Amino acid sequence: MDLFYMLQEQAKDVRLPLFAVTVTAPAQVNTPLVAILHWHGFRRATPLALPGVDIPPRPVPGSALQLDMPWQSFETVDAMMLDAAWQFGAWDVERIERRGCNEIGASAGEALACRQAFGDYGEDAARDSQLITDQTDRAELMQRAARKGYLRWLFRPVKGGVWRALNDADDTLEADGGRQPPCPVQPAPRSADGRGRTVYRLGAVHRIMLPG
Repeated sequence: MDLFYMLQEQAKDVRLPLFAVTVTAPAQVNTPLVAILHWHGFRRATPLALPGVDIPPRPVPGSALQLDMPWQSFETVDAMMLDAAWQFGAWDVERIERRGCNEIGASAGEALACRQAFGDYGEDAARDSQLITDQTDRAELMQRAARKGYLRWLFRPVKGGVWRALNDADDTLEADGGRQPPCPVQPAPRSADGRGRTVYRLGAVHRIMLPG
């Protein structure tokens, strides 16, 4: 599957800059992957206009997509994410590995992180829609992840993304903020205990960037 092309087409349809892309999978090969596109933009919660009443805009919810494809190793998913992130001009790809939150001793924080990795934001979802597009089996996959553990990948696009304003900080980027394939970074093996964080560095940043 060409993840870069799929994400690029989705961005063309939504016509908003991307803030980040996450992909999550239960720690079991050949399962569907859940990709969530986090948009940078605001819109009015309702078209209703009331004289003298200022209805503030709200952040645009993300889009959830299910990737149904055969894969037999997590390195395959790593390679797919690295390829997409490289072409989108991302500075890095983060991969986290977590145990199942149904295990004895797992904390409430671990359960919350698992839900959020699959786009479930709990009570916040009851107040406002968190996803504008959702054609996935997120609930079923999240339950599987709670039993077996899960992996989540994240990158922040420069090409077509909100980070485009900082593209001159990276000498590897082209004028549009992207890069030409192939990605030179190779996948790293999983941790032995199924827990941990791996960061793949893709770009070369030559300035100090402070959070907004």
